Amino acid sequence: MVFANLFRRNPQEAAATALYVEIVRQSRLPAFYMVAAVPDTVDGRFEMISLHAFLVMRHLKGRGEAAQKLSQTLFDQMFADMDQSLREIGIGDLSIGKHIKKMAKAFYGRVAAYEAALDGGGESLEDALKRDHYGSVEEVPADAVRRLADYVRAADARLAAAGLDPLMAGKVDFGDFDGSATTAE
Repeated sequence: MVFANLFRRNPQEAAATALYVEIVRQSRLPAFYMVAAVPDTVDGRFEMISLHAFLVMRHLKGRGEAAQKLSQTLFDQMFADMDQSLREIGIGDLSIGKHIKKMAKAFYGRVAAYEAALDGGGESLEDALKRDHYGSVEEVPADAVRRLADYVRAADARLAAAGLDPLMAGKVDFGDFDGSATTAE
């Protein structure tokens, strides 16, 4: 009986994997890099994955134990993938831990800033994105930041309207991004 718990598979693993695959797929849409001026770099790709993971985790938060476990499993898979990606680009074993710790700290900072902005507290979403998401870019066109912020708001509303069931089943629909959508002023 004790050993059964050691070898039991995490029931959220399949759903977390499906969610992560969709997060990465959505994050690689060329329009983000062409229209929203996200740099097509390791940092830019990390920012896009973090942004989409944040949106999913935001809608799992506070929704019960199973949703919390799914969120944690998704986080674990995301950072296991980041670890593997760092190794593939040649980061040495001895410094991987420092890089992952720095990335996790950055992720948590973005979660706090984006959540506060979407909930109407603190700075605007545009300001949070410009500071964090575009932090490695010297000059970011205001229109590009606005378009990305509009997309994040629309994706957040879409996820809220869809509810918890699709996420628990490993399905997420962020909506399209072509850079032309705007929110009402």
